[in-house]
Amino acid sequence: MTRPKRLPRLIPIKISGQTYLWLAMLIFGASSAVTRKLTEIGAQHFMGDAYGGKLRNPISLCNVLFVGNLCALILLILIYGRQWNKTTLKQLSQKDWVSLTAVAILSGALAPGLIFQALALTGVNNIILVGRLEPPLTLALSIWLLSERVHLWEIAGAIAAFVGVILTIILQPPQEAMMNMGGLSLGIGELLAVAGSVAISASTIISKKQLSQIPVGIYSIFRTAIGTVIFFFIALILYGKEHFADVLSPFLWQWMFLYGGLIVVVGQSFWIKGLKTSTVSMASLVGSFGPIAGILAAYLILGEVPTLAQYIGGSLILVGIILSHLGIRRKTHSKIASAKVNSMQTQQQVETNMGFKGI
Repeated sequence: MTRPKRLPRLIPIKISGQTYLWLAMLIFGASSAVTRKLTEIGAQHFMGDAYGGKLRNPISLCNVLFVGNLCALILLILIYGRQWNKTTLKQLSQKDWVSLTAVAILSGALAPGLIFQALALTGVNNIILVGRLEPPLTLALSIWLLSERVHLWEIAGAIAAFVGVILTIILQPPQEAMMNMGGLSLGIGELLAVAGSVAISASTIISKKQLSQIPVGIYSIFRTAIGTVIFFFIALILYGKEHFADVLSPFLWQWMFLYGGLIVVVGQSFWIKGLKTSTVSMASLVGSFGPIAGILAAYLILGEVPTLAQYIGGSLILVGIILSHLGIRRKTHSKIASAKVNSMQTQQQVETNMGFKGI
């Protein structure tokens, strides 16, 4: 009796870290359009006293960040809760916990809080422009702090991508630029966005340097939990408890489970898994694709047609991505060639010492 042949696997067993990063960036790029769509849905279901003029949108930006993270935390515990066992936790050093706390504060609470406050003070396009400081800043920090070797084309690609975002803003029609940006002046909102970008860059470097061996479940649950608590108190101080009046709305929670599951859980898990096996320069390259992913998501989800400025800027960003990708490929091939040469030299040396050569 012969055994039946195994069916071919439809999904590869191993997915590269680069693939995880690209999938995460597609999700993150769509997050702004998804958030805008959710707030539009919430605007059709106002809550509060209609006669007192105190109607509120239950899916406000603050509620999206807070309740969305709570829903994500619940899902993360259900998925990765088993990793929180005594055996695994004992393997973490005090330095690991300090690094986890720093990352949770920087990327889970500080950066979202700063960007949220910046959105209240300046236009969205200004936030996008200033936010593009993050990929080249991360690349510079990786060279300085991690001693990561970066190909010249990777640097050229990062610069090209950043210039592409600048052109996207500058080439807008004057009326639209003034309406969306309020001018190109550097105000408090822009400074807060800069601080948010610095926080994200710092968390990326810490994650790559100190947390590469931390299980995804421990990393994700701790970061989300600490970040959510700290963000809640920051929002409470800045906006008051009235801002969370609709936090227990079932309508809000049903949408936030969808948002938290897709944007936070899946996106964050993919990014962490990708960052573990990828270089910081690769993460910086993928991060440069954010504006293009955002424009595509806005078109598909919100029906916003890209402007000429966005086409021009997006094209230059694509050029930057291609240059960076070529640089990474050349660096990879160079490492492989160098490894082969070293291996051959070592083998020749062994054979010489054993007397097989030089007769």
